[in-house]
Amino acid sequence: MPTFHGDGPLSVVGIPGSLRDPSYTRFTVRLALAGAEEAGARTHLADLREYELPYCDGSQEQGEVGDVAKLREEVREAEGIVLGTPEYHGGYSGVLKNALDLMGFDEFEGKMIGLVGVSGGRMGGFGAMNALREVGRALHAWVVPTQTSIPKAWSVYDDETGEIDDEELGQRVREVGEEVVRYANLHEAEDKLDFLRTWECATENPGAEAR
Repeated sequence: MPTFHGDGPLSVVGIPGSLRDPSYTRFTVRLALAGAEEAGARTHLADLREYELPYCDGSQEQGEVGDVAKLREEVREAEGIVLGTPEYHGGYSGVLKNALDLMGFDEFEGKMIGLVGVSGGRMGGFGAMNALREVGRALHAWVVPTQTSIPKAWSVYDDETGEIDDEELGQRVREVGEEVVRYANLHEAEDKLDFLRTWECATENPGAEAR
């Protein structure tokens, strides 16, 4: 179950499923985390390039290998998670899959997950994000309704600074982080009716308006 931090700001961790440098996925996750910060959260980027993670073999012993315990603790201590991925062959990246496989219910159950995706082509990362929604459900997490995909990511980001030159698209990415915080706060509140009402009134078919 989630570990909440009393009256202090809630925590959101972002995990970009890319090892490239520069990485449009990492730029996008940072932008979503900026939205979470604007909504009052404290944030942390779990850059998988900096973690020594084994290939998951399903054994309990892997919890003691490399930086697995570190990653698990960082995600377990957060109330919200932003997952970012490039879309490869209609799915999400292998490095993100491996990181997720090394974790489980202790890290994700009852948490809010926001999704962002990027692609080099014009179709965006909707296939990858939809697959991640299924993963979130399997982990007993809440995947927030809003998701944002950036097609042709190479055309909107500055490789040197990570700045996005499409303000409308950038705002949609920030809204993912904001929504993670909003739902996490509502979920933590004593009156769960506000959480349910807000969830039920969310945008239908999120992201479709940008296709």
